This record gives sequence, C-alpha cells and structure tokens, in this order.
Amino acid sequence: MKVKLFGKRPPVTESSQAATFSRRAFLVSASQIGVATMLAGRMGYIAIAQNARYSEMAEENRVQMRLIPPRRGWIVDRYSNPIAINRGDVRIDLIPDLLQDRERVIAELAQLLQLPPEEVQRIRDDLADATGYQPVPVAEHITPEQYYAVSVRQPELPGVAPLRAFTRYYPEGAAVGHLVGYVGPPNRREYEAEDHNPLLITPGFKIGKEGMEKVLEQRLRGRPGAARIEVTARGRLVRELQTLPDQRGPALRTTIDAGLQSYAARRAGDQSVACVVIDLQSGDILCLVSMPCYDPNSFSDGISHSEWDMFSRDERHPLINKVLSGLYPPGSTCKPMHALSLLQAGISPDATVTCNRTYRVGNAIFHCDSAHGTLSMHEAVIKSCDIYFYDMGRRAGIDALTPTMHMMGFGGRYDLPFPSQRHGTVPDPAWLQRREHRAWAEYDTVNLSIGQGYFLVNPLQQAVMVSRIASGRSLQPRLLFDTPVNLGDPLPIPADRLALVRDAMDGVINSGRGTASIARLPVDGIKMAGKTGTAQVRRISMGERAGGVIQSAGLAWRMRDHSHFIAFAPVGAPRYACAALVEHGGWGATAAAPLVRDVMTYLFDKDKAMAALAPLEAQWGGNILQRMDREARAWAARPPGDTAPPVVLT
Repeated sequence: MKVKLFGKRPPVTESSQAATFSRRAFLVSASQIGVATMLAGRMGYIAIAQNARYSEMAEENRVQMRLIPPRRGWIVDRYSNPIAINRGDVRIDLIPDLLQDRERVIAELAQLLQLPPEEVQRIRDDLADATGYQPVPVAEHITPEQYYAVSVRQPELPGVAPLRAFTRYYPEGAAVGHLVGYVGPPNRREYEAEDHNPLLITPGFKIGKEGMEKVLEQRLRGRPGAARIEVTARGRLVRELQTLPDQRGPALRTTIDAGLQSYAARRAGDQSVACVVIDLQSGDILCLVSMPCYDPNSFSDGISHSEWDMFSRDERHPLINKVLSGLYPPGSTCKPMHALSLLQAGISPDATVTCNRTYRVGNAIFHCDSAHGTLSMHEAVIKSCDIYFYDMGRRAGIDALTPTMHMMGFGGRYDLPFPSQRHGTVPDPAWLQRREHRAWAEYDTVNLSIGQGYFLVNPLQQAVMVSRIASGRSLQPRLLFDTPVNLGDPLPIPADRLALVRDAMDGVINSGRGTASIARLPVDGIKMAGKTGTAQVRRISMGERAGGVIQSAGLAWRMRDHSHFIAFAPVGAPRYACAALVEHGGWGATAAAPLVRDVMTYLFDKDKAMAALAPLEAQWGGNILQRMDREARAWAARPPGDTAPPVVLT
C-alpha cells in the first residue's frame, strides 16, 4: 500500500541557510540600533532638555538649606535699659523623626550631659507629645566640653542636634516675670496654628508663651536666616557653603522704669504682693509688679515636674499675675471715690454722722474699728470711719455710687499688651438680679460703701482710680512708648470737690490723726497723700471671738484680711500715683502702706530707698534669687509623699 505525503519541506541547502541567517541578523541589528537610538535619545533628553531639573536634584542631594532661628527684639525700659535680651548659648535638641533607638540615645545623652532623672523623664514626655521634626529640647547652657562630647558622637546618635544659638535672657529674673512673660519651644497646636511654618520646628527656635512675649510675638520675632551646607550621602556635614544671616526683631521700648520695677519686687520680700506706679503726666506705667513670681529664665529653659508642683502648690500663687488677674474687695481705698459720689449726690461735706462703733441694718449689726464720735466727710476719710459711709451710702443710694465707680475705671479693661485681664465686678441692682435672682437690699449698699460685698477690683484699676483722683482727668494707662498718650478728658467733677478729697487723703498720712502716719515720706519737702484699705476675706465667727480671735491675724494665713494702700505724690502737684496690695497682709497700714512709702521714696530719693531695703533683705534671708534657691532646695529635700505647700507663712 502506498502512502501519499503532504507538505514536504524543500531540502536544506547552504544558500538557504545563509539567507535565513542574514534575515535574523538584520532583525537583531535593527533592534539593537533601535534600542541604542532610544537610549541615545533618552540620554540626550536627560542631558540637554532635563539638564536643569536633574542638576537641581543632584544639588539638593549634595546641598541642604537649614533655617537659622532669628534673634528676638530686645525689650527695654523707658531709659533703654534691657529687660529682655539675647545672649549666646549652646544647646542640644532631639529631632523625633530622625531619632533611632530612642532609649539608647537618651541614655547616652543623660550620661554625657549629667541629666537628673526628672529631666530624662521630661524628655521622654516631650518626645511623646512632639510631632515629626518638631525639636525637643534636651539641655541648654551646656559647657563647651559637653557640646564637643556630643558633637563628636553625632554619627552614632541620629536625631541629636547640637547647635550654637541665641537664647532669651532676663537680667532682672523673677522681678519681671509677670511683666514680660517668657519664651519656650512651640507645641503642636502652635505649629498647626501657623500653617506648619517650618520655622517653628527649627531647632533652637522659641516663641512667646506668656505676657508681652506672647502678645507681641509677631512684632518681636525677627526674620530667619539660612545656611547652605554640603553633606555626604548619609547627611554628615562636609562644609558650609553660604550663610544668609538672620535679622533681629526690632527693639520694644516700654514705659517701665527697670530700676523701680526691680526695687518694688525686692521690697515685696516674701509677701504676696501686687504693686503699680503710674506717671500722671503721661499715663505711663512705671512699674507693674506681682510677687512672688517664677524666674522667666528658668521657664524658658523648661522646668521639671517637681518645680511645677512647687509653684502650683504655693499658696501665694506665683503663677498668677495679681495686678491684672487677681480680684479683691478694695476695702476702704474706695472711700475717697465714694466721698466724691456723695458730693455729686448733693450731700454736704459738713453733714455729720455719729460713730458708736456699731451700726444696725435690719437684723444685721455692722461694725467699725473704733468709736470715732461725730465727724464730717473730711474726718471720715482721714480716720476711715465705716459707719459714716454706711449711713451716707444709704442716704445717697446705690444709683449715686455706681456712676462714679465706672468713671474711676472700675469694671473696665485697658489696652495693654497682656493675654488676659479680669475686669472685676461693679455690682448694681440689675447685675444682682441677673446673678442672684433677688432684689438689691440696703445691706448690699452698706457693704459696697466700704468696698466689701460683691465689689471686686484688680490692683491696676485701683492705681487708675487714684491716678484720676489726683489728676482730675480720665487718664488711660499705657505700657508701650509708641502707644499715644491719652490723658483723657477732665472729670465731670467740680475742682473744689476733688480738692476736698485730695486734702482728706493728705490728712490720712500727714495730719497725725489719720490711719497711715507710718507712710509719711522720709524726703524733705515731699508729702504723699493716700488711703489705707483692709479687705475682709472672711468674717470672724462668734465662736472664734469667744475663743480670743478678735482680729484676722489670729487666723490661718489664707484667711487673714488683705492689706491695700493707694497714694499720690507730691501733694501740691501730683506726679506719681501708686496702688499696692499685700494678700492676707492684715490692716492696710501694717503691710501695704510701708511698701508704698518705700516705693515712692525710690522715685524721689533712690539712696534712701536702697538704704531702707538693705536691712530688710538681710532679715528676709537674702535677695529674690537667694530666697528662691533656698525654697527650691527645701522643696527638693522634702520627704516622699509630702503634700504640704512649699512655703509656710506665719
């Protein structure tokens, strides 16, 4: 049987093989030429068309730009003496996103820098709250040896940033704490509030956290500089190529007299004090003191949890600006103002009241500190007779008192560079109805007439009140020199009525019959007028009286009366006004009046004032810094678990 074959291949010959090889070689060669052409074209495109782009990328890998934190503008006093300045510093920071093996790095830094355990814990806590490249401060003001020890180990400590920078410095320390505030590293909220401004995560950069430093942040902040540096592939510094220097912020000139500010703070001693002095010719605030206070140098560096606990437990409240945020009953310092209200209401200055030490209103008995007998307005102010003002306040009525209170600045807010001010309370029937849902009663007027009850003020408002009485104008206080002077319009009070009240305030100190003879100035030819005030914190119960407690001095410190004093000088041509509060200081003439006397003496005779201060500081155990150091050591040495306040006042 025969089988038929289909598709028989032609025989393979030498010529057919050569043709097949030639076709394949051509295809391979064409492919190679095509690929080579594409590579050449791509290389040409990269080398020519994309040259600028890739050169820039290469440059970025080789060269980095680093921001240089700007130096803040100085804060100076009226005579250009420094209050807040910048000085050279060496510091160590951590950059969280670059940090590797966190605990090892922290342990090595703790050993190199000799960090105490509480500082190590603080670093851990700050790292837990930090974001990305936000720097976490490790240590400031380190020695050159410590700086070099960290620098040479930097390749082994990724995320550690040692640098030379400028730091904020406050020459007067705690004396200006509440006045200027302090600076610190920005937190996450502040970084986000500035739309992730890279400056805020630059190592060493700080922003204002309190006081003028915070409110005037944008004004004090300078313009950052920049440095172009060459680095290796691993980010190590090779060399600095170019530096654009930063521009320091403009200086901020205040109305403060730095010498007076320091003196008033030192004169406060260990007491809890607020003191304000105003220049009546311009409204300039010459000193604004709240003591005790934190040291802004320490706060700018970052304090430990232990230090924070010490401040927060101190019953003298060193973290609160008492001048603006403390609210107190003004006590009898409001009597000159109420005397003006009575005169405006038509009550004759010659009208008399007989003081037998007690005064009944309904079922309540109100007291005076002495039986003054029969007296008129002038003597009532000099002797600070409560019963005179009880009776005359009832005659005039609340509607006659509140307009003058507002006119004298109470309940008002002033245009000053501070983050917050508490306005206080000027009570009236409408306010009481809203708050207590009851009608105004006569005993409310009686309480108000001697600066008690619902009437609350801050010490700055008291200084404004005495400034307006002394000047006869609705003066506005200012703290910055570039703020326009605003002496205000003349008060709508006849000159003879103002003169009567001023003369009575003169008698408080200089007549020999007043409540503040102790405040007489030791300066020849200069007389000061003033008014004491004792604001009750709590009433002494009948049981306490039966137990022998007659005055608040027999109570625990926090239950004692507040001591107030207001003054102006010289009497004939008023130039300065002052208001002072000593928390729980007792009678106004006991604590606040001597303080104001010495502060005003400084304005007229610095040598006498300093001579009076020296023995007091020796008695208190040193200056502010020495006492603060002693308190801090005592706090650190307390037994574990001790919850008592750091300072025991007697």
